[in-house]
Amino acid sequence: MTTVVAPESPRTGDVVELLERHLAHMRSLSPPGHVHALDLDALCAPDVTFLTARRSDGTLVGIGALKELCPTHGELKSMHVSIELRGQGLSRVVLTALLDLARARCYQRVSLETGSMDGFVPARTLYASVGFVECEPFGDYTVNPYSTCMTLSLS
Repeated sequence: MTTVVAPESPRTGDVVELLERHLAHMRSLSPPGHVHALDLDALCAPDVTFLTARRSDGTLVGIGALKELCPTHGELKSMHVSIELRGQGLSRVVLTALLDLARARCYQRVSLETGSMDGFVPARTLYASVGFVECEPFGDYTVNPYSTCMTLSLS
């Protein structure tokens, strides 16, 4: 079954449900004050492009967003694949679509913040596998034991 990644409103019913599961999962892995996932309203901001990944039968399998930090720098946000579907390469499909979007916008760099705890090892491994490297905190992120910032040069 094919997977299609495309822009969609984060306010769509099944998307809201997956976002709630994503936020709950992030809160279960990170201490209070260190969950940097965007909520529904933030995902609807004009500087954020929200994408869904759906199977050809319409089943929602994943989400991801690209936030513009400036005309040459984007940030990956809210990457999530349904827990029961992990291990099928869907995260890479969503990540590839987000990076293709960043390249189409002529961004020179894409960065992200993810957790430093063991529960985030699969995410950090995925990002490193496409060339992301650890970097200093950017934007409003700070040096702390719970965050890992990573960046990928697209130029």
